Amino acid sequence: MKVLRNINVLKKAINSISNLGFIPTMGGLHNGHASLIKKSQKKCKKTLVSIYVNPKQFNNKTDYSIYPRNIKKDLSLLRKLKVDYVFTPHTKEIYAIKIDKKIKLLKYQKILCAKHRNGHFEGVLEVMDRFIKIINPSYIFMGEKDYQQLFLVKNLIKNKYKSKIFPCKTIRDKNNVALSSRNNLLNKKDLNKASLIINILLKIKPLIQKKSFINRYLDLLKKNLSSKFKIKIEYLEFRDENNLKKSLSKNKSRLFVAYYINKVRLIDNF
Repeated sequence: MKVLRNINVLKKAINSISNLGFIPTMGGLHNGHASLIKKSQKKCKKTLVSIYVNPKQFNNKTDYSIYPRNIKKDLSLLRKLKVDYVFTPHTKEIYAIKIDKKIKLLKYQKILCAKHRNGHFEGVLEVMDRFIKIINPSYIFMGEKDYQQLFLVKNLIKNKYKSKIFPCKTIRDKNNVALSSRNNLLNKKDLNKASLIINILLKIKPLIQKKSFINRYLDLLKKNLSSKFKIKIEYLEFRDENNLKKSLSKNKSRLFVAYYINKVRLIDNF
């Protein structure tokens, strides 16, 4: 496994690879990331993983400062998984790369996480634009846990780059909690609470699809869950997975949720 710390060394290492898989991460690696890596290794000749905590996608300075970081542990896991390349760049170098124009979300795109995290996805899309321009991968492997991120990145690159997004199913623990680096900030009691919430939502989703007034029902459910578990729920919405518009259809629709447990923000969809 080669650990690459600057762009010039990276380009020399991957220049001749015709079928490169890329997994962008912010570290805090877990079995969800391992699943993406294994998918890449099956489909691509070589696999590159980036570890970079992008400051521009954090709308909260405290959130950025406490984001789980353990580069030694991450590199150890990547060696066990036999990853070919790991890219760990510095912020100054990444943002020295020129891109065509500043990325801004349109008004209709400011939904779900974009509505509550001002500037977050602009930061995500900008760094992804820079990474793809540098790396030029054949495939980019991304999980469906952050479905809105997946959706926006796919739209960003579809007419701009030859790279293709390869979406991968959300990996969950034995209690159905979606694996996330932020789970490291929760204690056992908090994780148990997250499990109770998600299992309720998983059971309720089939019922939601039969309701005549879905949005009214979700508003009531949001209030009940907030009261029962003493949590803050930012959104609980049923949306079409093809365009992210609010949905009244049971076909190809997902239930999206974002909530806080002890100031730790968790998201999920199913």
